Amino acid sequence: MKPREPVVGTSDDWSSVRNQFDLSHEYIHLATFALASHPRPVREAIEKYRRALDDNPFLVLDHSLWGTDDENLPRKVRGAAANYVGGQLEEIALTSSTTMGLALVYHGLPIKAGQEVLTTAQDFYPHHESIRLATERADASMRKIALFDSFGAISEDSIVSRIRSALRPNTRAVGITWVHSSSGLKLPVRHIADAIEEANAGRYESDRILLIVDGVHGFGVEEENIAELGCDFFVSGTHKWIFAPRGTGIIWAREETWARLRPTIPTFIADEVERAWMENRAPQGPTRASWVSPGGYQAYEHQWAMTEAFGFHQQIGRKRVAERIHALNEQCKEGLAKMRHVRLYTPRGSTLSAGLICFDVNGMQPKAVIKRLLERKIVASTTPYGTSYARLAPSLVNTPEEIETALREVRALGRMSVACK
Repeated sequence: MKPREPVVGTSDDWSSVRNQFDLSHEYIHLATFALASHPRPVREAIEKYRRALDDNPFLVLDHSLWGTDDENLPRKVRGAAANYVGGQLEEIALTSSTTMGLALVYHGLPIKAGQEVLTTAQDFYPHHESIRLATERADASMRKIALFDSFGAISEDSIVSRIRSALRPNTRAVGITWVHSSSGLKLPVRHIADAIEEANAGRYESDRILLIVDGVHGFGVEEENIAELGCDFFVSGTHKWIFAPRGTGIIWAREETWARLRPTIPTFIADEVERAWMENRAPQGPTRASWVSPGGYQAYEHQWAMTEAFGFHQQIGRKRVAERIHALNEQCKEGLAKMRHVRLYTPRGSTLSAGLICFDVNGMQPKAVIKRLLERKIVASTTPYGTSYARLAPSLVNTPEEIETALREVRALGRMSVACK
């Protein structure tokens, strides 16, 4: 094993962070947001727990799930997640992905027949499908609105105004995405939450509009504490920008908000629920986050190593992470914006964008752009939507030099498209 390097170097040296990853040095990786490479502390934690489970699976599981609070590893993971989001341990549910988290929230909502869930036309398939399945089962409805008519017309005020104007007396929940994987647009969640709170004035508690956020492409990028965003439920996988093990995620909500939800899958980490079953009675008290965390035996070595991922981020520093990712993205966006053969869709600046950049190259299909870049050892992606764009996502594993290399290759595509005419 290589000697452990410090995770954090000087403020100008990010090589120590890059060296924590086993990513191939043959490529420039500009699509790591899809499924993260594990940094060294996370890899070592996974291996530690795997070896322990292989050595004595029953005793390790017995102590880790049903031992004392000091031994309880899901509790430690929830504590680490709570510390990162700025909340409390009892506000965190553990899941396997953003998709599972969204399904658990929407299927657990007490939606009544005739009520609706409002969402946006720009949200992703798992969000739309979770809403559709949940509302169909409840004889409720789903309504989509467009947040903007053109990329040039996007502003914070216009986004908030569209959501505010779309609210109806029967709107029970609003589902939005913090950072859109379709365009790189980052929504002003706090301002949207304020508008919904105004609309809730005078509503009965049973009709209060809940704000549900798919936060996966802002979580691990932005500096804000999730507990201060103003949403009711924050759902995110942690195997993307957080660098946690594959197949992990969280839901955050305040304790009083969890009380409104109905669990969907039996849990293994809530003593009251299991005790109630043994005593042949209903669980006492309101729903809690632990009641919503799905049970069943899992890839525990991955779930338990989530703690190291949150620690990895905090050792670097939330502010430094955000500044670094935004700086690399601004460098990339500024370079693309200067190219006549490129149309940049993602807003410039950090107010309405985060770590994803979407663009088109004149005369080329997005997949052709990505294929050409891959031939030059640059890993990029396309957006998996009806209207697709080419996409770059500079992250902590990248350098300014790599961004310049990527820009040079996109610039060359302009000469190539002209030559083909």
